[in-house]
Amino acid sequence: MFGRFMPTEGKFFEIFNEHAKCIVSASEELEHLVDNLSEAEVHKQRVQANEKAADKLTHETIDLLHKTFITPLDRDEIHKLITTMDDILDLMEDVATAVSLYDVQAMTSEASQLAHICTQTAKHVQQAVNMLSDMSQARQILAACEEIDRLESEADRVLRSAMSKLFREEDDVKTLIKLKAVYELLESITDKCEDVANIIEGIVLENA
Repeated sequence: MFGRFMPTEGKFFEIFNEHAKCIVSASEELEHLVDNLSEAEVHKQRVQANEKAADKLTHETIDLLHKTFITPLDRDEIHKLITTMDDILDLMEDVATAVSLYDVQAMTSEASQLAHICTQTAKHVQQAVNMLSDMSQARQILAACEEIDRLESEADRVLRSAMSKLFREEDDVKTLIKLKAVYELLESITDKCEDVANIIEGIVLENA
């Protein structure tokens, strides 16, 4: 009875898409930050602006869940997807903050590689999210998720190589500690993107 007076569907997919844009934008700013430490503060602020915008979208989604009688996907899936996407941005902000907080003076080619992989992974997250409203594109969605998995594995490989090189060649203990933290945070972004891909794969398998 009360369902007739409550909104149906909601603009969940639109919010997902806006959130995914924030993820890509923040990842690009983070990559610029890693590659241009002289402009780190500017890029850090832009990463933080994207994180704040995405945070509002997350709260809007959760609020909409409470107001919407019929949702386009399972409620738990919607909640899990938007909060895990938000975790990606939190980690990006963590990297930007760590570079500033630890006063990192120089980056390595491995850090640049990891930042680049983060951007590529973020773009595939956006691609998968953008297609989520149309289950006729299930095959393409799953292909994007597979690419996220592949990129996460590549990030793992780069991290292992970076750590090995760092402990072999870096004599300054402070620099070693700083770069180790940055490497691990960057790689954790791809882990969280893979978590999003797993959630999306589950949604597709249930709804396609």
